[in-house]
Amino acid sequence: MKIYRQPDGRCNVSGIQIKALREARFLSQEQLAAKAQLAGLNIAQKAISRIETGERIVTDYELIQFSIIFQTSVTRLLGLE
Repeated sequence: MKIYRQPDGRCNVSGIQIKALREARFLSQEQLAAKAQLAGLNIAQKAISRIETGERIVTDYELIQFSIIFQTSVTRLLGLE
């Protein structure tokens, strides 16, 4: 699979939004990973870190789970709102 990077080197556009929402809720990356795991998303703290820094892609089902966890829309996570 070809991974397309933005001009700034990021592999995703949602990592910035995920980090902002996590910090607004005073959650650590480890706490977010735990919430995601309880929701059925098998993800570790390291993966959260890589998503937030743009080093890792975010799949569609991960976006859906993050939108449920943060009680927001996928379009907001994509920076379209």
